Parts: sequence; C-alpha cells; structure tokens
Amino acid sequence: MRTCRVISLLAVVFLTAFSLSNLSAADKILSMSTTTSTQASGLLNILLPAFEKDTGIKVKVIAKGTGAAIRDGVDGNVDVIFVHAKSREEDFVKKGYGTKRYAVMHNDFVILGPANDPAKVKNSSSASSALKKIALNQSTFVSRGDDSGTHTKEQFLWKQTKLKMKTTTTTITKKGKKKSVSYSQPIGSWYNSIGQGMGKVLTYADEKQSYTMSDRGTYIKYKFGRKQKFDLTVLHEGDKALANPYGIIPINPKTHPHVKHKLAVQFAEWLVSARGQKLIDGYRLIGKQLFYPDAI
Repeated sequence: MRTCRVISLLAVVFLTAFSLSNLSAADKILSMSTTTSTQASGLLNILLPAFEKDTGIKVKVIAKGTGAAIRDGVDGNVDVIFVHAKSREEDFVKKGYGTKRYAVMHNDFVILGPANDPAKVKNSSSASSALKKIALNQSTFVSRGDDSGTHTKEQFLWKQTKLKMKTTTTTITKKGKKKSVSYSQPIGSWYNSIGQGMGKVLTYADEKQSYTMSDRGTYIKYKFGRKQKFDLTVLHEGDKALANPYGIIPINPKTHPHVKHKLAVQFAEWLVSARGQKLIDGYRLIGKQLFYPDAI
C-alpha cells in the first residue's frame, strides 16, 4: 500500500513538472507579424535562430503586407510587429497600439523594368518623374495593391507626379471580419494592381516585361539568389524619396493586456543591440548587402 502511495506521488510530481515545463516553453514563444520582405530576403533565417540561442525565446512569424501586419497589431493578434512604413508606424504608437518604435535597419526601393526601357526612365531626375514617364508612355506597370509598405511608398510617389488619380476600395476579410481599404492609383488599363506580395509581383512583372517597384532586398533575392531566370533590371535608384526604413514595435499591454510585452521588448532591444545590428550588417546574398543597421 505504501509503495502504491509513493508511486502515485511520484506520478503527480512528474506530471506537474511536465505541465510546468510545457507552460514555460509556451510562455517563451513570441508571435510577430512582419512584412514579406524580411522573410523573402532570408534575413529572418539568420536573426531568429540567433535570438532563440541567446534567449531561449522562439519567434512565430506571420508574414504579410505592412498594412495587414499593422492591423494585426491594432487587433492584438500578435505580440510585436516588424514593418516598413515609418509614418504609419509612428501613428500606430501615437494612437496607443504600440509602446515604442525601434529603428532597426533600412535599405531602399528601386524602380525595375525591361532592359530596353520603353518609357525611357533610366535617366530620370527623380523617382516621381520616372513614374510619370511610365504613365505618359502608358507602359505596363505592376503594383502590389495590397496596402503594404511598398504599396504605401508607391502611392506617395504617384501623388508627387501630380497626375490625375482615382480612388480604389478593396475589402479585406480576416477572421470573418471585413475591412475596407481605400487607396489612390493612376487611371488607365496600363496600371495593374494585383493585390499580391512582392515575390508574386516580381514574377508577374518579369513574365509581362513590365515596370514595377520593389524593395532592394527582395529584388536581389529574385535576381541573384535563385536558379530561375529573372530579366528585369534596376532602371532608377538613389532618390532620397526611395528610402525604406524598418521599425519594430511591441504591442501595448494597456490596449491588449494578453500580449507578451516583456518578451517583445526583449526581442526589439536585441535587434537594436550590437549583437543584432552586427548580424544585420553582415547579412549577404551572393556577396550583396541587403540591409543596413540603423541603431548603431
């Protein structure tokens, strides 16, 4: 009888310890909504294993356009967002959805097109003038049209052209909830808004030999980091208006008490530490640097 009691007690202790270890493991999983470019570029494959090794914290990644990632933060669906639309990020913090924007890194956007450059954008004085030439020539242009950071930057540049625009409204459904997103775009059948991520846009634009705009990191990945042939080339770059800064923002626990704010802050501070910044600075694809650290 006494032996049975001892065995039962040991079983309870074992099960309790097992449950606590599982709970502890679950507590160290951080959910992050981030732009597709951080994932498609391969950068997260370097950063996240290093962070887990240093801290024991695993990061679950949900990759989507910046607009959708920000909405995940607004709804409290994730613990942290890592995106690239600075004005929208600052507004996100101002409205109380995030506690702080940490400046992590930057690269830039480039305007791509076929090598024969039918709209003659190669020697344009600015990114907006390059886009205006595409519009006036009615050369096919492929837009993400997905409310991403790239799409946000593109809309800003089209506005600078002073061309007549039209307002388009798209309905996004997430977890059964519908949300309308409105944005401006040029008028004309030459403009193709396909509502897809950067990779699919690059593939489609390459197939059609069209113009498009991409973050440099994803472009390098598709141009030099794959076996598949990719013919589009950079036709305009270097304009300050094409700057592409990335920021990370822990979700505000005052707005969403369930979020793992301490883990999110730990991740953000790791990214802007000497360790995280060195990994970002050292990341290369086919010998080419994709991102430049902003914190150090």
